Amino acid sequence: MMARSRRSETVRWRVNAKFMLCAVVLAALGASAGAGRLVAQERGERGGDREDDDRKEAYAIGLWGDLPYSDVQATVGVPNLIADMNRQHLAFSVHDGDLKQGNGAPICDDALYVNALGYLNSLRSPAMFTPGDNDWTDCDRPKNGGFNSLERLTHERAVMFNTPFSFGQQRMRLQVQATPLCLGVKDPVTLEKISVPCVENRRWTVGRVTYATLNIQGSCNNLCGDAADPQEFAARNQADIAWMRDTFSYAEEHRSAAIMFIGQADPGFSQSEFDAPQRDPVTLMQTDGNPDGFVEFLTAFRDETVAFRRPVVYVHGDSHYFRIDRPLLDSHGARLENFTRVETFGDHAENGTNDVNWVKVLVDPDSREVFAYQPQIVPGNRTAVPAPPRQR
Repeated sequence: MMARSRRSETVRWRVNAKFMLCAVVLAALGASAGAGRLVAQERGERGGDREDDDRKEAYAIGLWGDLPYSDVQATVGVPNLIADMNRQHLAFSVHDGDLKQGNGAPICDDALYVNALGYLNSLRSPAMFTPGDNDWTDCDRPKNGGFNSLERLTHERAVMFNTPFSFGQQRMRLQVQATPLCLGVKDPVTLEKISVPCVENRRWTVGRVTYATLNIQGSCNNLCGDAADPQEFAARNQADIAWMRDTFSYAEEHRSAAIMFIGQADPGFSQSEFDAPQRDPVTLMQTDGNPDGFVEFLTAFRDETVAFRRPVVYVHGDSHYFRIDRPLLDSHGARLENFTRVETFGDHAENGTNDVNWVKVLVDPDSREVFAYQPQIVPGNRTAVPAPPRQR
């Protein structure tokens, strides 16, 4: 079993929404935060807030992402999806990133993130979110507005990750990664790079199951595409690996029944996957000639998953193909029985609201597999086959 890192810790703070002050505060937090044990979580400050809970009964959660990708998805599809989620009793939901299409309107201006807050805060239960490449990595594309991608990530952190709480009408206090540090920019004019905490990486536990988000991106994890940034990748990659390892350690110490990680990127698990990096499933090396922004993470992740033995799930979007499978092999070519990949619905804007759906996960910590999955086809978003009368 590989040694597990203690390099991450929880940080509690509030940040002024003004860009420049936010960057300075984040940098100061990062400089003062030392590696060590995670600080115990505290109760929320308002009546609607709550901390992680230790409920004994089974519960349900919602997974979605890669939405909205068009005007009709934004104005019809996503509101229908949120209403459908709100009609069900969910412990929480998670959006796995991408608030817009990858190359076209809307551009990556400030309104993009404000609109996203509106969606997330209209959910009745706590709502979590992890950034997607279309939210920042790809914002330097001309059709996305030609922004500096790291400046957009810094702004996204300031607007969407400026408290240790979730979104939603009920909020949950989350653990927030403080170290190792990622990169941001000091201000939107000079674009001077500075070290800041990866405040988008979050963790929480409900009913003896631990969940964590990771800022892992498509577009080779920021190693290819317009204005690729190896320096940014290197810092964030090490932070992601540390947070992942720390989550396994946390789950072991707290005797969690299972772990679910949520990120945006489909890293590819084989040489025949749909719209994903082609990868040798045994060595985990990428084989398609593109820069590999995932092999170091995947290698460490596989080692930790084998050592943990209990169920581990990686949820992602990115390649826009709903699926639930077990694609991860060990170093000898045997399938890891305790690993499941879940890819959420999303994109396919050419079909209107056809793929604006979500995944309901039934979570029973006392069951052998812990997680059971139910794709939720939103009745109001069906375009090919009308919903039966009882679902309208």
